[in-house]
Amino acid sequence: MTDQSALPERVAIVGAGVIGAAWAARWLLRGVDVAVTDPSATAPKVVAHVVDNARHAWTRMGIEPEREGALTFVDSIDAAVRDADIVQENVPEILELKKIILGQIEDSVDAATLIASSTSGLKPSVLQADLRHPERLVVGHPFNPVYLLPMVEVVGGESTSSESISRAMALYDAAGMHPLHVRVEIDAFIADRLLEAVWREALWLVSDGVATTEEIDDVIRFGFGLRWSQMGLFENYRIAGGEGGMAHFISQFGPTLSWPWSKLTDTPELTDALTQRIGEQSDAQSGHHTIDELERIRDDNLVDILLALEANQWGAGQTVSKLRS
Repeated sequence: MTDQSALPERVAIVGAGVIGAAWAARWLLRGVDVAVTDPSATAPKVVAHVVDNARHAWTRMGIEPEREGALTFVDSIDAAVRDADIVQENVPEILELKKIILGQIEDSVDAATLIASSTSGLKPSVLQADLRHPERLVVGHPFNPVYLLPMVEVVGGESTSSESISRAMALYDAAGMHPLHVRVEIDAFIADRLLEAVWREALWLVSDGVATTEEIDDVIRFGFGLRWSQMGLFENYRIAGGEGGMAHFISQFGPTLSWPWSKLTDTPELTDALTQRIGEQSDAQSGHHTIDELERIRDDNLVDILLALEANQWGAGQTVSKLRS
């Protein structure tokens, strides 16, 4: 059960691309007022589209918020972050740009405002280096679509206070998410390091002509991806070890780690030819659907998976109950 008292009164979203818009949608559906700023003229359209997707998904889950928060678009960072309880920064992954924007946010927020970055890999210690009050900056790294996927990695830098970490954990929990405190500051945190490993190997398989993009995706969605959606890596391998558990699994399969199966320490050169091949294969795989159609298919599938897991009170399904509170 989520602590409703931890919900903020006002959230500011700086940068309203796919991630920023989805953050706005989650907070709005939790009844929180959201102010958004983004220099792009298309930002209101992007946010409206994502919020519509979120409403559809939550309705399909049987979740009807008592009220939605109020959404406002403003022309400046100062106007967006004023009086906000938490500011979520979502600008492109360009270090110097992020540092400039975070500095502008700090110039305008109240002393008690928490500042969070959605960066997918930049260390918070680097992001907070030029701030006057670095203790209140955290990384809150989410996963797309933010309004459905509950995981958010919370990472502190060298100067981040324990109070800021605790507050971020409580706020994200109140949003119906599953905040994970990444205790050791490391580039790309936990999730993206794992995803990068799979991505590198997939690129090699395409580059070497072993598999197409569709064949790789089929291996995941018809195979281990189904297991991963309700149990992770280690718990599945524990089962694979039989009565001997994880110790037996490692003793049996551990030696294969020294075999030359993987190219994880290297990446293929992303030549024009390889980029074209990946693009053509992706078009053949999914080009008959628009991006809007793919988003809706993805969300509908995720909702059904979450509902099944909720029925068993397992994994990510446990977070759905938070949204009903």
